[in-house]
Amino acid sequence: MSLPIQGHSFLVIGGAGFIGSHLVEQLLSAGAAHVRIYDNLSRGRLSNLGEALKDPRCELFPSGGDILHRDTLNAAMRGIDGVFHLAALWLLHCNEYPRSAFEVNVGGTMNVAEACISNGIRRLVYSSSASVYGDAVFEPMDESHPFNCEEFYGATKVCGEYLLKALYRRPASRDKNLSYVGLRYMNVYGPRQDDKGAYIGVVTRMINALKDGQAPIVHGDGSQAYDFVDVRDCARANILAMQSSAEMRCYNVGTGIKTSIKELVNVLQSIFPRAPAAIFKTVDRPFVKNRIGSTMLAKRDLQFESTIELKQGLLNLCNFKN
Repeated sequence: MSLPIQGHSFLVIGGAGFIGSHLVEQLLSAGAAHVRIYDNLSRGRLSNLGEALKDPRCELFPSGGDILHRDTLNAAMRGIDGVFHLAALWLLHCNEYPRSAFEVNVGGTMNVAEACISNGIRRLVYSSSASVYGDAVFEPMDESHPFNCEEFYGATKVCGEYLLKALYRRPASRDKNLSYVGLRYMNVYGPRQDDKGAYIGVVTRMINALKDGQAPIVHGDGSQAYDFVDVRDCARANILAMQSSAEMRCYNVGTGIKTSIKELVNVLQSIFPRAPAAIFKTVDRPFVKNRIGSTMLAKRDLQFESTIELKQGLLNLCNFKN
């Protein structure tokens, strides 16, 4: 069941976060009648919403924003047509606190799905992750790639995908069918990504070092390769997914372009021409050695293609940080 953005009301769970805040802005630009943000601000920041909250169509739900609080979550969905679920504990946090990872990423997703059913939500877009794939068995990884994950974050996202599928398939006499689609983001970077603490991404970590005149640190030999996709493309993929007629399946969101960590360093050093050479450090075992996604299915069913080339996206991010 497709749901157009124009003239409809949306709840963005995790809307003050990295991808969520960009999605909020794009929903307003696309003509949404109302955008409600539900966020407990454990990772999100009100500063990410500075411009969006000036729009009278946009509001931060005043009574809470925790997906573990079912009564509050139900209240937030009243009067809403479509829901975007982006709330989750991130990869390294999940490895450090696996019980919390289960409660939030799995139990919280069940709460979101049940609240959608109870409130007659017309469509849900679920943020999964390419972490469900683990290390690539073949490249580029299409959506049939086996679930090869060996860490908690990916495992919780697999659980979330199958919970939604099971709810969708329940007999209509027991539940209203939950129309949903999921998105498996590749390695996302861009403005508003966490830039402090232990859980920051490799792109942000390297840019922070280069801005301070320090050498970027590469763990391993730099041959590990990923599919780096700009956060604004990921936000746009959410809108296209809401508007699509796709049902009960998950799609890769990436560029389809393989970039090694060595190549990433080279691009960043072209932006910071006086930067010191990278320092390579041995590592026992990286989380993932290679992860490059096929974009064919998302292009066919969602009409999604990435539009922001890596160097331009990195330049935008560097300018944002200045």
